Amino acid sequence: MTTADDPFIAVRDGARHRALAELAAAGPVHHLRLATGADAWVVTGHAEARAVLTDPRVVKSGASTSPYGAELPAELVTALDSHMLNTDPPEHTRLRRLVSAAFTRRRVEALAPRIERICDELLDGLEETLKAEGEADLITAFAAPLAITVICELLGVPPGSREDVRAWAGPLLAGRFAGYEAYHRASEEMVAFLRGLLADKRRDPADDLLSALIAVRDGEDRLTEDELTSMVHLLLLAGHETTVNLIANGMNALFADPAQLALLRAEPERLPAAVEELLRYDSPAQVPIPAITAEPIEVAGRRIPAGENIVVALLAVNRDPARFPDPGVLDLTRDAGGHLAFGHGVHHCLGAPLARLETRIALAALLRRFGDLTLAVPAESLERLPSLIINRLATLPVRRGH
Repeated sequence: MTTADDPFIAVRDGARHRALAELAAAGPVHHLRLATGADAWVVTGHAEARAVLTDPRVVKSGASTSPYGAELPAELVTALDSHMLNTDPPEHTRLRRLVSAAFTRRRVEALAPRIERICDELLDGLEETLKAEGEADLITAFAAPLAITVICELLGVPPGSREDVRAWAGPLLAGRFAGYEAYHRASEEMVAFLRGLLADKRRDPADDLLSALIAVRDGEDRLTEDELTSMVHLLLLAGHETTVNLIANGMNALFADPAQLALLRAEPERLPAAVEELLRYDSPAQVPIPAITAEPIEVAGRRIPAGENIVVALLAVNRDPARFPDPGVLDLTRDAGGHLAFGHGVHHCLGAPLARLETRIALAALLRRFGDLTLAVPAESLERLPSLIINRLATLPVRRGH
């Protein structure tokens, strides 16, 4: 497969799923040249993905996780990439333990009333836009500002800095698709901002996650400065991008299946299970952070040498017919347990409870407030942003009525 056929960068909505389905039909593991320029073994089978994601011979150390790692100043790479997703046990265990001590379930669940208020405020604005202009982009009007507001309030990022964070997130998530200059500039500005914010929180701690991360310790062990900037960088990007994509991809899937949308409107108590099916059906991420083989391994009868890149194709894995019957059908009554949208094993997403909570509240509020919301453009005109990691619609235009 050539880079032109790389399934991860297909931009027309639905094209990624079709390309990955064709790939998966030919077998559960493939050696490809990706559009990023890297060669990688791409895993498309569910059972094989679970095995790879828990194999201690598949590691993060040595993997190329920064798109411009060899070209960026070393201090920038260290400040952005010294987080737990780029490490292996025992270092990963140490980092996750320290971060988990601050990022508690109690802290997340306490956000529910505030998330509901943010949703109501944003939906007021969405209603005004729809009245004035006839249509609106559900991502820019609702999903993105909701997600960035929640994660910034949780961390303690000042309101005046949130638009900057969103602006930096674009190239940082796009990686090589953003170009070196844009990626370098966003990296520099993000690191400078985070270091300044850390200094402010040390002088004046508050009841927020960033202050808790600064203070957390296990005996004499605590997060270093680079570990702190990296973790806050990770939480800012992954902590809002996952939710944006889950809400937008979920609503897009529901618009495409009026019967399922009607079912959820009629029976909102199905929302927790529906979120799991939406995660399975169109995952907010395409792949976990790439890894590398520390030793030769065998996947589905194919020998993968040491030192090879391994990429788990979540969109294919979550539609593996060997694990999910009729996987291309959205079925909110399905037991979607076992999907890998949040990864698997030691690197399972720490922020999964927050993404689920935000999405349940957001979809409930949206469906309750707008009983006649529909897609404002032909479904086939929707496009995805080019990316290896994220699975995001560029826009999701909506209108009221039919």
